[in-house]
Parts: sequence; C-alpha cells; structure tokens
Amino acid sequence: MKEFVVYTGLRIALFVACSALVTGIWLLAFHQVDIWAIVISFVLSGVASYFLLNRQREAFARRVDERARRATSRFEEMRAREDADEPQV
Repeated sequence: MKEFVVYTGLRIALFVACSALVTGIWLLAFHQVDIWAIVISFVLSGVASYFLLNRQREAFARRVDERARRATSRFEEMRAREDADEPQV
C-alpha cells in the first residue's frame, strides 16, 4: 500500500508542477488560460512520469504481483483442502 501512496503522490506532484509551468507559459503567450493548457499538462506529466517514476512504478508492480501470488496460493490451498474433504464416489 505504501508503494501506491508514494507513486500516486509523485504523479499528482508531477502533474501540479507541469500544470504550473504550462499555465505560466500559456498566460505569458496568450494572456488567458485555455483547456488546452490542462490537456498539455496531462500529456507532459504522463510522459515525464513514464521516465522519471520508473523505479516507483516497478516497486508498486512488484507489490501488486506479490499480493496476487499470495492470494492465488491461498485460493489453491483452500481448493486442495476442499477437494481432499469431498468423499470419493
């Protein structure tokens, strides 16, 4: 869960930074903020996060994979116990 919070927090911070930068440039160039400034901020923060947050994304993916493997093994164990408890016909 910690990895999720860290990665999500960094993604939000990166978006806010990109948004501030793009909005500032947009205001200097066009003297008003348009929806395109937000769209460009989303795109830039997405591309930047792909490169800058790779380590955090990998840590989050490992944690999700570990939890999925544990859940699968528990499910298989319960199913095996259930199969062993059933009477043979």
